[in-house]
Amino acid sequence: MNSLLDPKNDYVFKRLFAETPERLTALINDLRPDLPAITVVEILNPQIQPDELLGKYIVLDVLARDTEGRYYNIEIQVRRYGSWNRRGLYYLARIMGEQLDASQDYAQLKAVIGLHLLDFDLFTATEAQKRQALWRFELRDATQPQVSLGNILQLNLLELKKADRLGVAPSPLRDWVTFFRHWQEEATMADIRHEPVQEALEHVRILSANDRERRLAFVRERALRDEVSFLKEARQEGRQEGRQEGQHQGIEGTLRKQIALKFGELPTWADERLTQASDAQLDVWVARILTADSLEGLLAD
Repeated sequence: MNSLLDPKNDYVFKRLFAETPERLTALINDLRPDLPAITVVEILNPQIQPDELLGKYIVLDVLARDTEGRYYNIEIQVRRYGSWNRRGLYYLARIMGEQLDASQDYAQLKAVIGLHLLDFDLFTATEAQKRQALWRFELRDATQPQVSLGNILQLNLLELKKADRLGVAPSPLRDWVTFFRHWQEEATMADIRHEPVQEALEHVRILSANDRERRLAFVRERALRDEVSFLKEARQEGRQEGRQEGQHQGIEGTLRKQIALKFGELPTWADERLTQASDAQLDVWVARILTADSLEGLLAD
């Protein structure tokens, strides 16, 4: 029997929530339990294009709008990128900026709300941060946080691993956390009573039994793994290049000081020669500095 596909695979995640508005509505309400519930959402990007599966820097998110016109951007992240938060905020700001044309008034702007499920611990700097897994960021005053510019731009985060570890109080939110962390554990999932979660698990079973869906999920996972490998190699190359660049600059700087002591101020042509020199040329000139009688003789090819 095939193992169940991972609902944290963003292809699977989008299949689960972009095709079923009622399930997405439940997820949105359960991630924001202290805010008024919404009743209906319209999925604005239900399709998954073939090139999106292979796009290493594409996030398969779900964009929706409720009956009040508010926008929701829902996505899942399994890997922590250095600028993922900026990308998320930029996307929310872009959704807001694209709402109005030249003839519309700012009063017509509708709230843009991000809901990001993170499969990694994000905030761990203090003990208080380690004890909180659900976060909501809005525009508030730093000194008097009760003074707000409204929640027209809002980012909600759920740290799945932390929430699972801390043990969320019995609630629909805990059922979602259990689903995303323990979907393969039959005994654990048998205790879930929240109907939208039960339906999501059944949808995962259906997708997992379909060879085409398994292949597409694998294609997506492979693209993401390739991205991680590429970024790792780029960092390693960058560190190596940085070390080499640092050594080059150190040798050049030392040679400039020696030249200044022996021959005085560098003329323009000599400065350019040193700036453009290769590692091999610098090595030759360093060895020649003690015996050279002139700057021209030192920097000769």
